[in-house]
Amino acid sequence: MTDQPDLAARKKAIIDRLMSLEEQELATAQAHYDAFLKDSQLDDREGHDKDDIAASRENADLAAAFDAPVHAHHAKIDVIENTDFDLTDRVQPGAVVKFNNRRFVVCVSTTRFEVDGKTYMGISTQSPIYLAMAGLQQGDVFAHNGTEFEVQEVL
Repeated sequence: MTDQPDLAARKKAIIDRLMSLEEQELATAQAHYDAFLKDSQLDDREGHDKDDIAASRENADLAAAFDAPVHAHHAKIDVIENTDFDLTDRVQPGAVVKFNNRRFVVCVSTTRFEVDGKTYMGISTQSPIYLAMAGLQQGDVFAHNGTEFEVQEVL
């Protein structure tokens, strides 16, 4: 059986990767926002033709489209920073859960990511699958969309 320090180190590596993923997503969204915002600014010359004004407006619209993702990634980072990721034996916020041979971090929704050759994905505490298994322990069974799953591991 794996001892506590090994489990804690494994979980820390998973959470560190989760945070890194969100920080990268934020940086990408911020870079797009900044680039389109910069391109939306008209230069100092006195006369601008219709094409200049149209391009400026288009870039301003594109910058606005990247504003929401910037805020969403900031919010996810805030949730990650304020979640208790201590080792646990129950499915709860901050837990790493394995079922159906898939691994999930209960915190915020993310794309898939790899840690030590294993694939993980973040799920929100509002997701239906989390709500179906909240409070369960390893070996417990839950149903989701008419299918039963066994909780294989909780960290």
